[in-house]
Amino acid sequence: MSLVPVSGTGARHRNLRATAARFLEGYHRALRGVVRGLAWVAGIGLLSMVAITSVEVGLRVFRLSFTGAYDLVKLAAALTLAAALPYTTAVKGHVAIEYFFHKLGRRGRLLVDVLMRVLGVALFSLLAWGCIGYGNSLRLRGEVSMTLQLPVFWVPYVLAGSCLLVALIKLYHLTHPGKPMLEP
Repeated sequence: MSLVPVSGTGARHRNLRATAARFLEGYHRALRGVVRGLAWVAGIGLLSMVAITSVEVGLRVFRLSFTGAYDLVKLAAALTLAAALPYTTAVKGHVAIEYFFHKLGRRGRLLVDVLMRVLGVALFSLLAWGCIGYGNSLRLRGEVSMTLQLPVFWVPYVLAGSCLLVALIKLYHLTHPGKPMLEP
């Protein structure tokens, strides 16, 4: 058996690495696009909550009510939360307790950072799985909102998608340490 590389093997490896790099760059670009789109959805959800609440308060001046305002605000709040979570994770906007973190040495900080990101991927993956199960149970029971009788089984599915995106963003941060996926 010869230990001499077969002719052209190095070129194949370089082509394979270049193809993988192009794929990953396209994947990261698509992930950034989805996260930015969800940030817009979160903004629209927030504005809709403000608008619905303002209309409801304005109508009360005339002793009128906006039937279903509570249901709509509750759904908009759930969607806003689900849509904002991936963006907040991508820009590393979560609150961190860094007092003890900075007391550690460089290796200790690296180890804690990697451990927290791996645990974050596991946690958000489990949350997504749980949300899918909960959405399935709501769908099977035929759960609807209180006033407008809108089906609500799809809300946990949206939250599950958000949790999966957060897990993917955590993986990105794990493979690109110190670099946010997006700039705020």
